[in-house]
Amino acid sequence: MGIEGKVIAITGASSGIGEAAALHLAKRGAKVVLGARGEKRLRAVAERVAQAGGEAAFRSIDVTRLEDLSSLVTLACERFGNLDVLISNAGAMSIGPLSDLAVEDWMRTVDVNVKGVLCGISAALPLFQKQGHGHFIQTASTAARKVVPGQAVYAGTKAAVVAISEGLRQEVAGQIRVTVISPGYTATDFPSHVRDADLRARLERSRDELAMPPEAVAQAMAYAIEQPDGVNVGEIVVRPAAQP
Repeated sequence: MGIEGKVIAITGASSGIGEAAALHLAKRGAKVVLGARGEKRLRAVAERVAQAGGEAAFRSIDVTRLEDLSSLVTLACERFGNLDVLISNAGAMSIGPLSDLAVEDWMRTVDVNVKGVLCGISAALPLFQKQGHGHFIQTASTAARKVVPGQAVYAGTKAAVVAISEGLRQEVAGQIRVTVISPGYTATDFPSHVRDADLRARLERSRDELAMPPEAVAQAMAYAIEQPDGVNVGEIVVRPAAQP
C-alpha cells in the first residue's frame, strides 16, 4: 500500500508525462528507474530527482526492442532489489489524413504505442509472477474513446492499448494490477511529431489554449499506485475541463 519505497520503472521518462511522473513519484518516496531514447535528457531528469532528495537510475532504451525493456527491468532489480510498477508511457503520434499515406509514421506509431506496451509486459510479467505482486500502468489516450479525422492510426493504437490492458487485467486478476491512464490534451511536445507545418501550428494553438499540465496525469498515476493491494483501478480518464 502507498508509494513510499516502491520501485517504479517509467518509459518515455525524458520529457512530458514521463518526466512529470518521475519527479512526482520520487517526491512521494518511490525509487524511480527511467528509460527513454535520449540519454542526455534522461540524465537531467535523474539529476533533478537526486537534487530533490530522491533516488533514480536510468538507461537509454528503445521500447520497440524487447531486450531493451528487459534491461530496464534488470536495472531496477540490480539497483533497488525488485520492481513494483512498470509505467509504459513512451508514445509516438501519427497525425494527418490517411490519404497522406505516411506509412513510415504509421509503422513507427504502431511499433512504439503497441509493441512498446507488449515488450513491457513480456519483460516484467515473469518477474511480477515470481514476486507474487506487481502493477502495470499503460498510458493510452482519450483518442481511444473518441476518434477524430487525422488521428485514425494514433487512436487505433491507443484503443489497442486499452484492449490489451483489459485482457491482461483479467488474466492476472488477484495477483497483479493493471491500470490504463487515458489523458486528454496535455501540455507536452506532441505537436512536434506532426510533419505538416500548418497542422502542427493548429495543434500547438489548441494545446496552448486547452492543455492541462503533465503533472495532472502524474497525480492520476500516483492515485492508482497508492491504493491498497487488494484494489485495482482499471482506468482513469483525465482531461482538461475545457476539452469537449
